[in-house]
Amino acid sequence: MRRALMKPLILSLLAIAGLPAAPGKQMWTGTITDSMCAQADHSGMRMGPTDAECTVACVSEHDAMYVLYDGKEVYTLSDQRTPKKFAAQKVTVVGTLDARTRTIQVGSITAGVAKKRSA
Repeated sequence: MRRALMKPLILSLLAIAGLPAAPGKQMWTGTITDSMCAQADHSGMRMGPTDAECTVACVSEHDAMYVLYDGKEVYTLSDQRTPKKFAAQKVTVVGTLDARTRTIQVGSITAGVAKKRSA
């Protein structure tokens, strides 16, 4: 009886071990901007005298979304409240990426560029 139970148990454990691990938290650095001025280029919109004011205005008045632009890629941010205080600033975002939607599930946003910890 014990042997009959062991084989399915071992096969189940091997199958689980072969599954990919859930993605861990990652770190991105870039500029908080809006989806209308996604490359942090506000020259076309100029919704205010500064890039920060343009970013906030595009989000509040034109239904744009806060995004992170890292110099190459644009990522939508799941948290649409916190980025307002970092508009047009260089930040570090920690979270997990939904690669399908290019959305970062934000864990934290801090001003400046954080140094990556070595393992």
